[in-house]
Amino acid sequence: MPRTEPISAITPPTAGATTAPPGPAAETRPRGAGFDVLTLMCGIWLLTLAVVALVAPLLPLGEHQDSALTLAEPIYAPPDLSSAHPLGTNALGLDLLARVIYGARISLVVCISAVLIGMAVGGIVGITAGYLRGKVDVVIGVLTNSLLAVPTLIMLIALASVLRPTPQNMVIALSLVAIPGMIRVARAQTLALSQREYVTVARALGARRSRVILRELLPNVALAIIPLGMIYISALIVAEASLSFLGIGIRPPQPTWGNMIAEGQDGKMEQYPFLVIVPAFFLFLTVFSFNLIGERLRKVWDTRQVKL
Repeated sequence: MPRTEPISAITPPTAGATTAPPGPAAETRPRGAGFDVLTLMCGIWLLTLAVVALVAPLLPLGEHQDSALTLAEPIYAPPDLSSAHPLGTNALGLDLLARVIYGARISLVVCISAVLIGMAVGGIVGITAGYLRGKVDVVIGVLTNSLLAVPTLIMLIALASVLRPTPQNMVIALSLVAIPGMIRVARAQTLALSQREYVTVARALGARRSRVILRELLPNVALAIIPLGMIYISALIVAEASLSFLGIGIRPPQPTWGNMIAEGQDGKMEQYPFLVIVPAFFLFLTVFSFNLIGERLRKVWDTRQVKL
């Protein structure tokens, strides 16, 4: 019987064709490296919300706070995109679109400020504890665990009952929620990074502790706490809305998403559901967007995927 050659051995290659061997490119490509439409939409939503909230005084919006200016306006007007109140009005004739936009100003300013304070304080304290170790690490660990042992809502209610319900005091109260988590993440990252070659070389060259912390450790630890900060913003937005809903946060007539949702109590939601749906929709989209972008950044930047 004559010997039969395989087809690949007798078929000439096509001119101009490149036959690259199958490599591990598909396996080694990081997840999420492609175009993410959902993340892009969340980013557009947050950017649009921030810009609109920033320029709110310049926009032709209805009255959002002073009920004395809305005596001639209809109360409980349903949403109508063709009217002067596209999202409706509340029991005092105040425009819901204006109120949710000004409520976004409160939520974003308060919660982002609280997270920035938590990142600054918690990051420096956590890096110091992880780098110096010893008694400093023990003392900081005890204080951090003490704050984490107190339920968040109970601590916020206690602080809100003592402090005046102003945005500045809300920033202080909410920052105490963010600081312990930032300390733990920064400390864990520092314990791992302090064994890297560039830190060892910096020590061998006689670099001071402050230089090692600020120049070598801080930029790398920031890649882990920034995504966590995005997630904390979403959590603090919910916390601030919860306190306002309970009546111990920022109170009317200053609008927040929480006290706007509270206007649907006492059976009003059944008759006028848009009183709750409008602020709840803005709250949901904002929290969802911050969570999704935070997780996206964590996957891209925090390659170690540290779990505490």
